[in-house]
Parts: sequence; C-alpha cells; structure tokens
Amino acid sequence: MIELDGLDRVDLLPEPSDRRILSAIDPSTVGYQDEWRAEVTGWAPQNAEPLPKIRRTRVIASNVTIFAIMSVVILLVWQSGFLFIELPSPTSEWAFETTEIRQLQDEGLNGEGVRLCMVDTGFSPIHSSFEGVEIIFKDMVGDSTVPVDYGSIGHGTMMAGLLISQSHQVGIAPNITLAMVAALSDNGDGENSGDESIVADAIGWCQNNFEADIISLSLGGQQKLANEPEGASVTAARMAVDSGIYVVAAAGNDGGIDDDGIVSAPANVARVITVGSTTMEGQIWANSSAGSQLTETQNPRQSPNLKPEIVSPGHMIVSTGDNGDWYSSSGTSVSTVFVSGALALILQAHPELKPNPDSNGSCIDSVKVALMNSAQQNEFASTHDNHWGYGELKSQLWLQEISNSEQC
Repeated sequence: MIELDGLDRVDLLPEPSDRRILSAIDPSTVGYQDEWRAEVTGWAPQNAEPLPKIRRTRVIASNVTIFAIMSVVILLVWQSGFLFIELPSPTSEWAFETTEIRQLQDEGLNGEGVRLCMVDTGFSPIHSSFEGVEIIFKDMVGDSTVPVDYGSIGHGTMMAGLLISQSHQVGIAPNITLAMVAALSDNGDGENSGDESIVADAIGWCQNNFEADIISLSLGGQQKLANEPEGASVTAARMAVDSGIYVVAAAGNDGGIDDDGIVSAPANVARVITVGSTTMEGQIWANSSAGSQLTETQNPRQSPNLKPEIVSPGHMIVSTGDNGDWYSSSGTSVSTVFVSGALALILQAHPELKPNPDSNGSCIDSVKVALMNSAQQNEFASTHDNHWGYGELKSQLWLQEISNSEQC
C-alpha cells in the first residue's frame, strides 16, 4: 500500500464522466458534494419503456372454396415472409394536440430561423426519424467530434426527438437549428448525472458560442440554502436570461408526499420558465415538483415569475429511443421540451423577440406575462398554484396573447 502525505485530510470524489478518476476534495469546502452528482431531477425515476411493434397474423375466409385457394396463397405468402404486416408504433399525438402545437404548425410554423440549445446526455442520430437532420454537437463529457449519447436509455436523444423528429411523430419544431451539449452521462447505475460546474459551462457555451435564442434544460439539481453561495448553474442561467436568452427548465420529479416544496436549480431563477408535468387525463403527474413562492433568501416571488410558471404533458410520452425504436417516458424533462418547442414556434412568428446584443431580459418579461395570461386555468390554478403554476400550456393562445400585446 502506498501512503500519500497530505491526502489523509481530503475526500476522494469520483468524477461523473469516469468513475475511475478520483479528485481530491477539501471537505471543508461548502457545497463540494452537491446534488448534481445524483439523479437528474428533470428525468423520470422509472426507466423508459420500449414500445413493441404489433403484427397482424389472422386471416378469415367464409367460403370453403375460397378458403382452399386462400390457404395455398397464405402458405406461399408465409414462406415469402410477407404475411406479417408491421403496424406503426403508438404516438403521443394527444400531447401535441392538447398543447396546440399542431395548430401552430398548421399556420406554417416549424421553428425555422430559431436557435435552440439543449444541455443533456448527448444525441444519437441512428434513428429513421432523424434522416436528413443535422445538429451542432458539443461534447463536455468525452472528446467525441460526432454526436453521441452518453445517457441511460438515450435521454438526450429522446428529448431531441420531441423537437426534431421528421417522421411518424413529427417533432414540435422540426426545422430549428439545434445544438446539443453533452454534459451528463450514465454513472454506471442507470442514472444520468453530472457535475454542476460542467452544466454551467454548457449553459455558457450555449450563450456565448452557439448564440442560442432558447436554452432547454431537462435537468436540475438541489437548490442552495440561504446561507450558501449560489450554485454555478444558477449563475450561468441568470447570466443567460439577463442577456435576453430564454431559458426553460424542468421543475423536478420529487413530487408526492416526500416533496421538499421547491423546484430544482436552475429552475428557481426568476426569469427562467419553470415547467411541471400533467397526464393524458389532464391531471398533475404524481411526481411533478411543487414550487415555493419564496426565494432562497426568503423574499416573496412576484408574477409572472411564481414557480412553476406552466405545466404541460409529461406522462408516458412517446419519443425516439435507442436502436431506432420508439420509447415512452415520464418526467418534467419531457414537459420542458414541449414549452421550449412552443416558444421556438412563437419566436419564428415574432423574430423581434429574439435576443440581440442590446437585450436586457425585458422581452422575456413580456413573453412570460403572455404565458401567464394564456395558460388554461382550472379550479386549482385560477390564479397560481404551487403544482399547476398559472395553468396548462396552450401554444396558440400564447402566440395570440403575444401578438395582441405591446412589444418589448
């Protein structure tokens, strides 16, 4: 055994990108082992489920003569391999209809000219629905120069598919310019995790290198307490929104009886659009995180920045999975993409709302007021509810509200 002087007073922390690499950390450093090394809170705790393709095999004939002839034909077809007809995998069209995404697409909106940056586990282009698609890829997990997904069950690929799928289930904004930053990875236990500083660097890359209009964050970590310094991801998100870049983030998946009552970071940043999840039945998904209307410093939040701001479909949503298959998954990760995609369609319709060198965040404020006023309210969200936010996403109403309001 080799003894190393000076290492008896430090902790050895495995790096999320490679568990074999150990970093020496001073345990007296505040926040050195933060919750970014745990499961990404924007992702469902359950694994995504592959959707089996259905095959039709039964043939019925009522006439004996016809039956005899058909028997010969069936035998020949059976031998040729053409008897089994593959039916399409299921879709989640209900979610696209409920959010009025398809209505905006019917108006000719497809995200053209809008730059959207995702920070996630990466992207695998090996899927028939990505044929002809090109994305800009940045690897902060490894050193790959071509798109790759480091995540458990291809989390980033599933999120990207909701946006840019070109077939079967056409994405929300299939013509956007998409950048994917791989900043999270499977930690070896089937969990997608990463270091907060890497996530912060990824947000900075989206802002400064890619020059994003929208940054979509289907991820999150634990908020810092009032007496702790602000986390790096929160600082990066705050810098982005203050420069006019729209940041949309998952509220988190710790809902239920053990809910801590606060949304994930950086969804807690005031100007960030924070998203919770609903089901096909129009109810709050059981694991969707509640929000607190006090900031970390115990100051009251003000509209339109009460948390979460909006909810959208996030339960058993179909998207592009591993090996060219279609998967279903649940989580505020999914809900976040619906809001990010709807916003991309709106910015296509109103390019004057996109960030520019003189932006100061005032356009975000206007867009969030319109989001608040357009949300479909119910008995729980007649004004604002800690789970429902201001209500459910209605994209067409959101666009109409923006079109009828004063521009920033």
